[in-house]
Amino acid sequence: MQWAKVLGLGVGAAALLGLGIILGHFAIPKKADPSTSAPQDLDLEVLETVLGQLDAGRIRENLRELSREPHLASSPRDAALVQLLLQRWRDSVSGLDSAEAIENEVLLSFPSQEQPNHVDVVSPSGTILYSCLQNEENLTGEQGGPDVVPPYAAYAPPGTPQGPLVYANRGTEEDFEELQTQGIKLEGTIALTRYGGAGRGAKAVNAAKHGVAGVLVYTDPADINDGLSSPGETFPNSWYLPPSGVERGSYYEYFGDPLTPYLPARPSSFRLDLANVSGFPPIPTQPIGFRDAKVLLCNLNGNVALSAWQGALGCDYRLGPGFRPNGQFPADSQVNVSVHNRLELKNSSNVLGVIRGAVEPDRYVLYGNHRDSWVHGAVDPSSGTAVLLELSRVLGTLLKKGTWRPRRSIVFASWGAEEFGLIGSTEFTEEFFSKLQARTVAYINVDISVFANATLRVQGTPPVQSVVFSAAKEIRSPGSGDISIYNNWIKYFNRSSPVYGLVPSLGSLGAGSDYAPFIHFLGISSMDIAYTYDRSKTSARIYPTYHTAFDTFDYVDKFVDPGFGSHQAVAQTAGSVLLRLSDSFFLPLNVSDYSETLRSFLQAAQQDLGDLLEQHSISLGPLAMAVEKFETAATALDQHISTLQKGSHDPLKVRMLNDQLMLLERTFLNPRAFPEERYYSHVLWAPRMGSVATFPGLANACSRANDVGAGSEAWAEVQRQLSIVVAALEGAAATLMPVPDL
Repeated sequence: MQWAKVLGLGVGAAALLGLGIILGHFAIPKKADPSTSAPQDLDLEVLETVLGQLDAGRIRENLRELSREPHLASSPRDAALVQLLLQRWRDSVSGLDSAEAIENEVLLSFPSQEQPNHVDVVSPSGTILYSCLQNEENLTGEQGGPDVVPPYAAYAPPGTPQGPLVYANRGTEEDFEELQTQGIKLEGTIALTRYGGAGRGAKAVNAAKHGVAGVLVYTDPADINDGLSSPGETFPNSWYLPPSGVERGSYYEYFGDPLTPYLPARPSSFRLDLANVSGFPPIPTQPIGFRDAKVLLCNLNGNVALSAWQGALGCDYRLGPGFRPNGQFPADSQVNVSVHNRLELKNSSNVLGVIRGAVEPDRYVLYGNHRDSWVHGAVDPSSGTAVLLELSRVLGTLLKKGTWRPRRSIVFASWGAEEFGLIGSTEFTEEFFSKLQARTVAYINVDISVFANATLRVQGTPPVQSVVFSAAKEIRSPGSGDISIYNNWIKYFNRSSPVYGLVPSLGSLGAGSDYAPFIHFLGISSMDIAYTYDRSKTSARIYPTYHTAFDTFDYVDKFVDPGFGSHQAVAQTAGSVLLRLSDSFFLPLNVSDYSETLRSFLQAAQQDLGDLLEQHSISLGPLAMAVEKFETAATALDQHISTLQKGSHDPLKVRMLNDQLMLLERTFLNPRAFPEERYYSHVLWAPRMGSVATFPGLANACSRANDVGAGSEAWAEVQRQLSIVVAALEGAAATLMPVPDL
């Protein structure tokens, strides 16, 4: 059954008014009976039942099964997990109303099995003096075997560049400019870079601009291991990355299938010619472990690198080019990078499980995470899938018993090929663009459910703050006595709100997981929920075995979350949010919380950009007025909601109100605002350069216009971006005004 058909039935006026109709073979529960005094609303007893039935032991067993074998996108094990999900969601006891797999044909990148990628130090005569490991060390018996893909940079082009080695820190544009400032000729060199600072693909793009022939990327122990690097200090003796560990990843700069931008990746779809595909690394690139990086870096010649460029490999980091005299290698030795990646069209499936809504089946609450991993992927992404399976089991059991059916439809999703660039979720949003924009209440993403076991961490758009806070206040924090997840969260991440006082800090959404196409492309209120570190005890940029062969079930069971209490806490938090969004009569989205964000963006623009703009006769006055207009409209809507909550609960009026809440996020979309940024249409959350925490289009345009030599066209773009933001805010304010006022 096609998902389009499952949720494609329109609802007439009777459904809008909550009348007792029959939708297919699904009878509306008694709570939706119009003869009762109140329409179907969030049932706190059902909520308590769900939270009480979410079982840490079951989540643990889910994770054991999911991470039992490597499951790279399109692999046989990935296909087997598709069938596992379908089986669970079609179960006669705990299954959902329907489940299906939607297959896409997408372009993926793999290393050659016949010609393995390799990195060597080569003498002037061509003798190989040193070879970096082609595979990680098999420390626990799980890092070997034919199903463990060797470390590689997905979508990096094939090639065998060779040249003197230079150290380029994190591979940012500024880093390469610093090397040139130091008089280093980059043409034909091989650049050794470390993760962080710039995106994977951006490192190669920046390097190529300066004539670099090839790029190596490694994870420095200072960035992920708190400086620890010896085998006795690392996995399997602790959770830290061992010296041979290599972070795999996609080096494609965009998201979605590379051949079908803005189109679903169906076999019949138009596909770009490979010569016209943009976003791939321009030069061969290969990741290596820090054991090998230490050999290369600690033998480099040249000036000592800046203090900010130093790491934890136990030597002074030098810039090169080439190796130092009297070192391990002859001074004129070079580094050869041999990359033999290949591109292949592969089938990859999204799996969807649906619980049809009783009263508003045409309103969807989406809950998802991806399924594919680089190797075993116990943390990323199987910790999220383990939680998803347990939550869907509990809700499916209630459904089959006939004791509960949500007011709105719930769609569980397992996305395919996320690791290659958010492919599955992006193809889904492309295929069902209009339907999703018109009908989706919110998207809940639980990808890596547990990075570590200290505290909740939530990223999201401002309207979801209130529903997440409400959920977190009602759940006990694991291992913290009677303290709530909410109060525990405040201890680790907090901010001072002019409205609420001290509250947990909600992070903003970038493009790190499958929420990206929903917020940036469709304008759907979104969130990402996880448990994470105590930042006072670690400086790790992410959990240490990220994207390596050491991310296994035993790693999670022993080091990340013994007892799986944090997994259970995430399941309870996400489950509570899901029920509140799908069952509440009034949507628990607080649009007034956007006012704080907009006011802070305005103040940052006034403080950091005001004088500069005034010098070019550009006034922030219209922007200030637009923010005030939004604040006024949001306050008025809050008052309207309060009045309706105390009144007769006219279902049609509430439906109209809920649509205003649901559609607010869409008003911030402008598909022509950032023509150079594929899929980024949200004028508040697009990528922002520089340090000014304000409207990204305005900040980016000011940064470019302020460059030496920028002309009048650059300042005209500043004015255009300012007008785009003003129009978006005024449109948002109009959306919040009472219908049919304009």
